[in-house]
Amino acid sequence: MKIGIIQQHNTADRDDNMQRLAKSISTLASEGAELIVMQELHNSLYFCQEENVSNFDLAEPIPGPSTEYYGTLARKHNVVIVTSLFERRAPGLYHNTAVVIERDGTIVGKYRKMHIPDDPAYYEKFYFTPGDLGFHPITTSVGTLGVLVCWDQWYPEAARLMALQDADLLIYPTAIGYASNDDHDEQQRQREAWTTVMRGHAVANGLPVVAVNRTGFESDPSGATDGIRFWGSSFIAGPQGEMLFRAGEDDDEATVIDVDIAHSEQVRRWWPFLRDRRIDHYPDIVRRYID
Repeated sequence: MKIGIIQQHNTADRDDNMQRLAKSISTLASEGAELIVMQELHNSLYFCQEENVSNFDLAEPIPGPSTEYYGTLARKHNVVIVTSLFERRAPGLYHNTAVVIERDGTIVGKYRKMHIPDDPAYYEKFYFTPGDLGFHPITTSVGTLGVLVCWDQWYPEAARLMALQDADLLIYPTAIGYASNDDHDEQQRQREAWTTVMRGHAVANGLPVVAVNRTGFESDPSGATDGIRFWGSSFIAGPQGEMLFRAGEDDDEATVIDVDIAHSEQVRRWWPFLRDRRIDHYPDIVRRYID
């Protein structure tokens, strides 16, 4: 599968962000991409740095203007696109939602972010209701996609459930970066932990992983923090955790990577982790904590 990823800095100009994404989609399609993955909440700045009710105006229904926009691009360029949108489901009810659009421009499936963080500069619980669609892969013309979103990437349970339902790969649109008050060593430990945990999901499940992060600096409108420098570093790992591609930290990148999806079958024959799972001894995994 030829997978295109778009790592991009964003500005307050929503139209400019979307036009640059459209240009990258066109370029990637011309280079043979069959599937294109974009970063989390790619249309706008990462508005969750503050709790501001006016930011709910950024949300939109699904289907809606953005799915029509990216659907037109998918149809024009004959590609499957994974988008990441701020969904307005009803007044007062909003989700962080990934939408998968088929080559013909139709919505083939969506996933609502299940794990919602609440940290300084990442006040997502203020905006997003936890997802209620469960962990289910989305079947497309290019393969079965295990689509998750950002904070979900820290949870092996989410990756496993996608793998158990025949996902061909795991996909994580992401918005994560450095806090300015952390020193360089701590920043790099965090970035490497982020990379390592997803490479671990690749190994444990024998599946490729696609992680697409945003890049660039975005200031905190509230002034409570010094803003976020998103660390980029988007990557694709193979089913043994091998790095097939890794973007830089600071630059916009639109790249096509050829991933051998069929190789997962061979890896799972060598390392039959699914065969050897002791499902008869895992009932406590659904408990919050074992006292």
